[in-house]
Amino acid sequence: MTNPEEEKVTEKKSLNFIEAKVEEDLANGKNGGRVQTRFPPEPNGYLHIGHAKAICLDFGIAAKHGGVCNLRFDDTNPTKENMEYVDAIKEDIQWLGYQWGNEYYASDYFQQLWDFAIELIKRGKAYIDEQSSEEIAAQKGTPTQPGIESPYRNRPVEESLDLFNKMNNGEIGEGKMVLRAKIDMANPNMHFRDPIIYRVVDTPHHRTGTKWHAYPMYDFAHGQSDYLEGVTHSWCTLEFVEHRPLYDLFVGWMREWRKMPYEGPRQTEFNKLNLSYTLMSKRNLLALVSEGMVNGWDDPRMPTICGFRRRGYSPESIVKFIDKIGYTTYDALNEMALLESAVRDDLNQRAIRVSAVLDPVRVVITNYPEGQTEQLTAVNNPENEADGSHSIEFGREIWIERDDFMEEAEKKFMRLAPGKEVRLKNAYIIKCDEEHPCDKDSDGRVTTIYCTYDPESRSGMPGADRKIKGKTLHWVACHNAVRCDVRLYDRLWKVENPRDEMAAIREAQQCDAVAAMKQIINTDSLKVLTNCYAEPFAAAMKPGQYLQFQRIGYFMADLDSTPSSPVFNKTVGLKDTWAKANKQ
Repeated sequence: MTNPEEEKVTEKKSLNFIEAKVEEDLANGKNGGRVQTRFPPEPNGYLHIGHAKAICLDFGIAAKHGGVCNLRFDDTNPTKENMEYVDAIKEDIQWLGYQWGNEYYASDYFQQLWDFAIELIKRGKAYIDEQSSEEIAAQKGTPTQPGIESPYRNRPVEESLDLFNKMNNGEIGEGKMVLRAKIDMANPNMHFRDPIIYRVVDTPHHRTGTKWHAYPMYDFAHGQSDYLEGVTHSWCTLEFVEHRPLYDLFVGWMREWRKMPYEGPRQTEFNKLNLSYTLMSKRNLLALVSEGMVNGWDDPRMPTICGFRRRGYSPESIVKFIDKIGYTTYDALNEMALLESAVRDDLNQRAIRVSAVLDPVRVVITNYPEGQTEQLTAVNNPENEADGSHSIEFGREIWIERDDFMEEAEKKFMRLAPGKEVRLKNAYIIKCDEEHPCDKDSDGRVTTIYCTYDPESRSGMPGADRKIKGKTLHWVACHNAVRCDVRLYDRLWKVENPRDEMAAIREAQQCDAVAAMKQIINTDSLKVLTNCYAEPFAAAMKPGQYLQFQRIGYFMADLDSTPSSPVFNKTVGLKDTWAKANKQ
């Protein structure tokens, strides 16, 4: 019999380091035993799969402990933000299967943050600096050399208060003045060297219009918003490790001022999600879109959540992938093959099996009655009996894949060839004619293949048990096949780590990001096949319905698809192609 105490130990060992800290806080009764988290995206672009890692953490741990996760938009930079991104972010979170407790915005706290800044000025902990950004940067020093104090550091409190009000009244132009926290210009942590906490931005805000001209910086707004909101656990990526002491300092100052009855949030950092042959960061993705290197934020080659959705990924597969790679305190480059494996495993359970031929060649079954058709049955999903079945039509002429036929075949070729038999999926065994196997055009390209069929071999009949050496081929009847376009996707970048490669190119050539991108982007990442055929059942499918084209891979109807002109995106193949490609 298993010892209950041993089970507890085993369960504890399986926790990642973030979950272990949450368990520790709960055991110690911190913040009254509450778990309250937040997902705080900036609405300056569409979410990518890296954000999905944070979403799973923020929402997942809150749900596990009976807590709440709020959605808070970090809208402190009106020059880059708009409601299009707000709406897209909400749609992506819900598609992943999560729902926030409350919807907040950093702009909800602008008045409280302003009041806090006023309080800091009054306490001698903040001052208005009139130096340029270049001068301020030069005076910051280095990690081993102390900075130089601003000549405005000890200006009178009333003067800073007056200038701060002018900053917000529109009397001070952008870049002319900033509000800095007065901390320690000799601190080895550069973030403590009198950081800028407010600057002037004259662009109207997407929510508050022209009410504000002075806007808080991220480091000042983030922790205070967490505190005002009652957040107990704040998770960030590893680049914020050095920011954490400043986060704690500002929260401590606000706690002294507001005296709210809770201890405040604990910030913990985890590693970003990095994928091979993938470039993330909204700034780079925006450049791809604005320069026309992709067809919008939801281009299926993009690592955006909406791009993966359009391509045919399931939300469950993304969540399972993130759970598999876990959370650590060191950065790593995850293989794209691992993500595709998670997608493949998930879609195998949910995808409807259909037939489509991407490189068609006609087959005439010479002993099948002309003009006759018959209804056959195809199982929708052998992994789930509840998905049922659908009817397919069979006739004298069918389409098969061109590479399923070889006129002069080697012995090991188990598909269609002169004198060889194959089984047609859900239908009959056919045999290629030996004397006249095919017709060709003037270029020697096969146009028609001639076969006979065994009438006793239809699937479900006693004769269907007859053993043959040939493989089972997919097919589509010519008389009712629907012509369709199929989009095949390859990696968007030619190098495994485009982020580092871009940085190296920019340093060597002194060029901008776009110029560097154009040198490593894969111009053959999209191939469109325009002469494909699908069975009518498949052609009627809509975006959001997961399909498996038998023997080819997983697909989904694109947003451009119509019943009369279907368009399908290839999601992922049935087998891993990345390992083979990486060896080339």
